[in-house]
Amino acid sequence: MTATGVRVVGDSYVDSVLQLAGTRAMRAAPGVDWAAAAMGTPANVETLRGEGFADEALNEVGANDLVLAVRATDGDSVDAALQAGDAALFAPRAASGEDRVESARTLERAVARQPGSTVAVISVPGDYAALEAHKALTAGLDVLLFSDNVPVEQEIWLKDRAAALGRLVMGPGAGTAMLGGTGLGFANVVKPGRVGVVAAAGTGAQEAMSLLDRWGAGVSAVIGLGGRDLTAAVGGRMALRAVAALREDDDTDVILLVSKPPDPEVARAVAGAAGDTPLATALPGTSTLEAGVLDTLDLLGLPHPDLVGDLEERVRGAIRRLGDDRRLVRGLYSGGTLCYEAQFVLSGLLGSVYSNAPLDPSLGPPFPAGGHLCLDLGEEEYTAGRPHPMIDPEARIELLREHGADPRVAVVLLDVVLGLGAHRDPGGALAPVCAEVMRDDGPQVVAYVLGTDQDPQDLQAQRQVLRDAGCLVTQTAARAALAAAALAARDPAIVTR
Repeated sequence: MTATGVRVVGDSYVDSVLQLAGTRAMRAAPGVDWAAAAMGTPANVETLRGEGFADEALNEVGANDLVLAVRATDGDSVDAALQAGDAALFAPRAASGEDRVESARTLERAVARQPGSTVAVISVPGDYAALEAHKALTAGLDVLLFSDNVPVEQEIWLKDRAAALGRLVMGPGAGTAMLGGTGLGFANVVKPGRVGVVAAAGTGAQEAMSLLDRWGAGVSAVIGLGGRDLTAAVGGRMALRAVAALREDDDTDVILLVSKPPDPEVARAVAGAAGDTPLATALPGTSTLEAGVLDTLDLLGLPHPDLVGDLEERVRGAIRRLGDDRRLVRGLYSGGTLCYEAQFVLSGLLGSVYSNAPLDPSLGPPFPAGGHLCLDLGEEEYTAGRPHPMIDPEARIELLREHGADPRVAVVLLDVVLGLGAHRDPGGALAPVCAEVMRDDGPQVVAYVLGTDQDPQDLQAQRQVLRDAGCLVTQTAARAALAAAALAARDPAIVTR
């Protein structure tokens, strides 16, 4: 027998980080089988009903209501877990009367409280996102629209209006930006430099800014666009404005254009808008992020780093312990752009690579049992009712164990993303499971840590904990995909390409 309980906290929006804290606290309580803290959007309510929650309270819940749901062994365990969730969600807000600041309930109040603000970061359910973005534009603000599930027609309308007002709309679904030296969303902490990044890809922007920092170029700005900006439908509306802004920026000498697979004509038009300002591109499907950043170094006259080191020898050693039947690659990605890039690299060396976000539409679900596979775990089918894998590694840990137990798998590929907003210790959470998977004659885990030395998680410590677990850790995401191909093909020289 099990018991369930639901608590609805009306008109209490909390962000995904606090939702994660509440979920973790409830799941850690004794006797709990499943729990979640989530906003009461229709998709989240549907997920809760799918988990067996039939409470009448869910019939009236709204998108701005916070829902705590617990399934446990008995009613007392449910009550204890709900109390733990309450404490995790609301105790951090408690403060003494003189220190307590009432939250601004509207954009207008927030602007009145901070009249010098120049950017609005909007993260509300998609049904309400465009309206809030229009309010921000009316207030004279640039917009980072973190929300997704915004119809493309509304995106076009917003971006046309922003262009007419001389403002930026970064998004929808824009997870990363850096303006005026301040990182927004899932940004990395980087040193100032001479390269401006224009990115229709969240983790693509993070990879670009991190490599530019680590390889000595630094970053002047990162303008996120949302993943659809370079599609034929949106036509690069905000990319054109972003390139024009960086072309006029005295701190920017070179522009790097990053995108998920774009419409070719739109990408050419955006690149051409740079005029006399040198521009490099990193567009999965035609090149890698590694190659794009190396091209940027060339434009700046900076040397290339050593990307191989002893990787070929380490791959050779890993091959020696793999059983003959292990020939498949499984990529478990938190970053969508890195998932695209891995498909591009692997397919050129191993043949077809299947994915829930495929470069080739014919390679989508259902997946054949004996094929290579790269999964983007940030897609909605994996995040419905649970936090993004950059914030919470739990869903990826489940899949790591599942695919690691497959006797045909030679290598499991992982990206480990650091930076502002990311999990405080992703390598530490993943490393014990990686060691468990590789024990005895298991597959080899290849990991790439995306980040900088200034990030709060400590890049070098994250790399070391994964190495200590037995993972092969590479210098770039593209080099990790090459190492995976080398293991599957039993050809160590592939990593030097």
